[in-house]
Amino acid sequence: HKDAYQAILDGVKGGAKEKRLAAQFIPKFFKHFPELADSAINAQLDLCEDEDVSIRRQAIKELPQFATGDNLPRVADILTQLLQSDDSAEFNLVNNALLSIFKMDAKGTLGGLFSQILQGEDIVRERAIKFLSTKLKTLPEEVMTKEVEEFILTESKKVLEDVTGEEFVLFMKILSGLKSLQTVSGRQQLVELVAEQADLEQTFNPTDPDCVDRLLQCTRQAVPLFSKNVHSTKFVTYFCEHVLPNLSSLTTPVEGLDIQLEVLKLLAEMSSFCGDMEKLESNLKKLFDKLLEYMPLPPEEAENGENAGNEEPKLQFSYVECLLYSFHQLGRKLPDFLTAKLNAEKLKDFKIRLQYFARGLQVYIRQLRLALQGKTGEALKTEENKIKVVALKITNNINVLIKDLFHIPPSYKSTVTLSWKPVQKADAGQKRTTEDTTSSSPPKKSPGGPKRDARQIYNPPSGKYSSNLGSFSYEQRGGFRGGRGRGWGGRGNRSRGRIY
Repeated sequence: HKDAYQAILDGVKGGAKEKRLAAQFIPKFFKHFPELADSAINAQLDLCEDEDVSIRRQAIKELPQFATGDNLPRVADILTQLLQSDDSAEFNLVNNALLSIFKMDAKGTLGGLFSQILQGEDIVRERAIKFLSTKLKTLPEEVMTKEVEEFILTESKKVLEDVTGEEFVLFMKILSGLKSLQTVSGRQQLVELVAEQADLEQTFNPTDPDCVDRLLQCTRQAVPLFSKNVHSTKFVTYFCEHVLPNLSSLTTPVEGLDIQLEVLKLLAEMSSFCGDMEKLESNLKKLFDKLLEYMPLPPEEAENGENAGNEEPKLQFSYVECLLYSFHQLGRKLPDFLTAKLNAEKLKDFKIRLQYFARGLQVYIRQLRLALQGKTGEALKTEENKIKVVALKITNNINVLIKDLFHIPPSYKSTVTLSWKPVQKADAGQKRTTEDTTSSSPPKKSPGGPKRDARQIYNPPSGKYSSNLGSFSYEQRGGFRGGRGRGWGGRGNRSRGRIY
C-alpha cells in the first residue's frame, strides 16, 4: 500500500482533479504511513499554496488531521503563517483549524503561534497576536489549564522584551484575561510587567513624545489593575518625582490631546491605591506646589500687581479637581503636612487661595444648578446639558475637598468619585473586570482612524466667575487607546520568518 500512498502524494504535481483528490486522500491515510509523514505534510503544504483557491481551501481544511504527536507544533506553525491570507473564507478556515488543534494540544499549538510571533514576518506576527487576543477567551476551561496559562505568560514575557505600543496593549488584554492572573498575586505580576515596560528606572524626557507616550500607554494599562491590595506606589512616586515638575513641557504625538490634564487624571486615579511611600513628604510637597499653580490668589492680594487690573484669574476646575483629589488621598498618609510641615505664612497663603477658589466655586455651582433645574430624561441628554452635569460633578467634588481642608486641623475623611468615573456601587477596591470601562483597559475593538483625537477640553468661564455659562466643553475619557501605528520605536532587528 505504500506505493499506492506515494502515488497519491505525487498527485499534487498533476492537474486540478488529481490535486483535489490528493487534498482529501493524503490526510485520510496519513496515520497509516508514519515513514512518509514528512513527504505527506510537504505535499499538503504545496496544495495549501496552490493557485486554485478551492484546492487551497480544501487542503487547509484538512490540515488538523496531520496534527498528531510531534507533528502538531509544526502544523500549528504552518497554520499561523497561513493567517496572512487575504481571502476571508481561507482566513476563517485557518482560524477554525487552529482552534481545533488547540483542543487537541493547547501547549503545542501555542508553541507554533509564539514561534511565529517571535520570528515570523510582521503581517504573520500581527495576525497571530490578534488571534490570541480574540480567541483565547473563547476556549473552555479544560483547554485553558493552569499549565497552559503559565506557558502563555512565560512566552508573552519573551515577546514583551521587544514590542510596539499597540502590541503591548493587546498582550495586556491577553494576560489580564487569564484566570490564573485574576488573583491578587496575579494582578501584582501584571503591574510589575507594566512597570518594566514603562521603564520607570530611566530618566524621564518630557520633550520626547515617544517617551511621554510610552509612559501614558503603560500607566493606562496599569490603572485597572490597582486595588487596595495591589498598590500603585511605584507609578505615583514616578509621576510626583519626574512628571509633575515637568508638566508644562510635556509633548505628545496625539493631536488635540490636553496632555497635562491626561497626566493629572491618571495620577488622581492611581492616588487612591498608593501604599507606603518612601519620600512621602517630599512628593506631597511637589504635589502641593503644583496645586498652588492652579489656585490663584485674589487679584487685590497678588504681589507685584501681577493680577492687578480688571482681569480676574482663570479658574481651571478640571486641573484642580485632579490635583486636589491626589493631594487629599496622599495627605491622609501625612495628616499634619499642612500644619506641621509648612510654615505659618505658607499655610495662611494656601487658606487665602482656597477661600478665593471656594467663593468662585459657590457662584458657579449655583449657576449650574439653576441651568439644570427641572431638567430630566431627554433634556439632560443634550450635549450642552451633559457638559453642565459633568461640570457640576467637578465643582461639587472640589467643594467637598476644600471643605475638608478648611477644618482645623485639616481633615482627609471625605470621599468623592472623580467626575469622569461612574459612581461605584460597590467598594472601588473590590475585584475589577478586565473590561473595566472606568479606566483605561483596551477597548474590545481598537477604533480605526483618529477618533481618539476628537477630545474636548472643559474650559470653565473666566472673569468674575462669569454669569455667562458660555460654550465650554468637557474632555471625555477614552480616546488615545490602541491603534497607535507602529508604536514606541521599532522592534529591533528581529530575524525575518522562514516560509514553512
